[in-house]
This record gives sequence, structure tokens and C-alpha cells, in this order.
Amino acid sequence: MLLLLLFGLLVHHLHNMVKVVRWAREPLGTHVPRALGIWDYIFANLSRRTRVAMEQREQLARSLARFREASQAMPDAVIYLSQHQTIEWLNTAAASYFGLDAERDLGRAITTLIREPDFVRFMKETEEARSVEPLILHSQRQDRLSLSIQRVPFGEDLEMILARDITQLERLDMMRRDFVANVSHELKTPLTVVNGFVETLLDAGDDIAPEDRQHFLSLALEQSMRMQHLIEDLLTLSSLQAGSEPAEEIPVNVQALLGSVLHEIQMLSGGRHQIRLEAGAPACLLGSQKELHSAFSNLASNAVRYTPEGGSILLRWHEKEDGGAEFSVEDSGIGIGPEHIGRLTERFYRVDRGRSRETGGTGLGLAIVKHVLTRHQAHLDIRSTPGKGSCFTASFAPKRIVPHAQS
Repeated sequence: MLLLLLFGLLVHHLHNMVKVVRWAREPLGTHVPRALGIWDYIFANLSRRTRVAMEQREQLARSLARFREASQAMPDAVIYLSQHQTIEWLNTAAASYFGLDAERDLGRAITTLIREPDFVRFMKETEEARSVEPLILHSQRQDRLSLSIQRVPFGEDLEMILARDITQLERLDMMRRDFVANVSHELKTPLTVVNGFVETLLDAGDDIAPEDRQHFLSLALEQSMRMQHLIEDLLTLSSLQAGSEPAEEIPVNVQALLGSVLHEIQMLSGGRHQIRLEAGAPACLLGSQKELHSAFSNLASNAVRYTPEGGSILLRWHEKEDGGAEFSVEDSGIGIGPEHIGRLTERFYRVDRGRSRETGGTGLGLAIVKHVLTRHQAHLDIRSTPGKGSCFTASFAPKRIVPHAQS
């Protein structure tokens, strides 16, 4: 009887052991078998541990998914590499910057895919010899794309490649250097002239004739005023770039504004040009009186500077059918080649540097016009034919035009 009991117990244990083995071979998440006695307790604990393990696995999967989503959303490129520098994962930015495929290139060595010499040398550097400075890579795949690349170790012999697009930063830095160089050059020339005249007057003393002294002082004053105009334009441009909206919003009497601009360019012309004004019906333009006067005056004075003696200049204010309005300056001057049109509003860009300096231009007038119009939600249109003349038109939206009576 005892032997039968022991045999039955052995069969019971063997049967449950077989259940455990079969259950272990099933896919994860399969329910733990049921049993009697001690095996029920064992299976219950297995079930509890399995449930905890599954919950931890799901939590890790969710964390990994969130981490990858965050990495995908990053504007910077991210590449995870194995200890053998094969790609384990990369985000969309990395695929775009380096021309990689997020599925096809997994498991491949990164230096066989990105073969630019500077990058290959960078990846071969040992941790001890590696510079703390990032690699600045000017991509051969994409024109004008500059990347700042770093290697970041993590885990056990793993690392990340982080790459940031610094194309715009480099462009801005170049613009800053060019700006400083241009300002230095523009100030150096008149300052040299002023110093030369002052030294001549000091060295000559009473030996210099009064008419020569007066001539030298007049030229020195002219160059001094040129530097003053340049500094004033720089301050104006800096003020315009500091804010996105006009300093004030008041109805500006267009007829009075155009009359003031007309008087200024008549003085600048000195009777050498035929200047006309077509003002149209009385109207007001909502914005900053000072800024609008600066923009209109710059457009008109440019026409005087680039129109030969005897030429004609037309200032015109025209209201459009949609309720907006245009201020245009049309001249019969030397005209502008099409290759220059797109760059005219850049700071210090001149089509004819010699002529601009001779007539007192600073090279900042159209840059000021561009910023003023942008702050007034307006835009500048330029049409020109070399040898025949130019037409600069500032177009204002209907919301900027108010009835004259409201002024």
C-alpha cells in the first residue's frame, strides 16, 4: 500500500514536472498550468514572477519606445554604435545628414557608409588620443552643409554619434566678420583722409596759403560728415533689427511726407535732374513717421545718386484697387544688372562702389529700407534695365492705409 502511495506521488510529481517543461517551451505570456498541493503553490509563485517579469518587460519596452521617439524628434542626428562601430540604431536626422537608411544600414560599419576622410580619421581615434573638440565636417554629399560631430561613450564599449547642423551659425559668423571688415574699411578711408589733411596743416603751419587751408578743411569736413552719416545709418539699422514692430503706430500724412522727401532730394540734386511728384488723393499711412521717412528718403536719394545729370526722377504714390497702396521711385539712371538685384538689400552691397562713395552713399540705405518695410508688413519690388533706369516700389497692405480724415 505504501509502495502504491509512493509510486502515485512520484507519478504526480513527474506529471507536474512535465507540465513545467512544456510550459517553459511555450511563448512568453503563456498561462502557468494549474495543479494540486505543493505544485499549486509552486505554479502560483511562477505565475507571480512571470507576471512581474512581463510587467517589467512592458515597462522597459515603453521606456525604449519613448526614448526612441524623443531621439527621433531631436533636430540633431543620433546614431548608436556597437563596440565594433556597427550601426545599431539611428534617427531621421542622421539618415538625412549622412544619407543613411534606418533599416538597410543596421549592422553595417559606419566608416563603410560615411567615407569622408576627416570622418574616418575621427572614428579611428582612440579614446586617449581623441580631442575634446567636435569634428567640423563640411559635407561632400550636401552642398554647403556643415556638421558639428561628437562621439559620446556609454554603456559597455558602446558609443553615440551626435551631429548638429551648424550651417546657419557658420553663415552668420561669416556675415559678422564681413560686417566688421566692411565697417572698418568704410571708416578707415575717410579717417585716413582727415588725418592726412590735419597733418599737412600742422606741418605747414603759417606757410600754407589761406585758400589752400580752407580747401583742406572743407575736404576734411566732408570726410568727417561721411563718417557721421555712416555711424548714423549703423545706429538706425541696429535699432530696426532690435525690434519686430515699429516704435509707434500713428497715421502719417502721406502728402506731407512726400513733400518733405521731395524737398530733400531737390537739395541733393542741386537742379541737375528733372524731379516730379505724383501724390494722388490725400491719404494716411499707419506706422512710424521717422522710419517711413527714412525708407522713402533712402529710395529717393538713391535715384539721385545713380541718375546722370539731366535725367528724370518720378516719385509716385498710388492707391490700389484692393485698398492697399504703393510708393514708387522711377528714374532714368544707369540701371542695375539682373545679377545684382537679389543682393541690393544686403548691408554694404554696392553695384558701383566708386560712384556710391563719390555721392556720399554709405551702402546701408536699401538694408534700412528692407527692415523698415518688413516692420510695416510691406515689401520691396525692384525692376531695372541697365542703361535705361530703375523702379523701386514699396507695397503696403490695405490695413496700413487709413482715410485722410482720421489723421
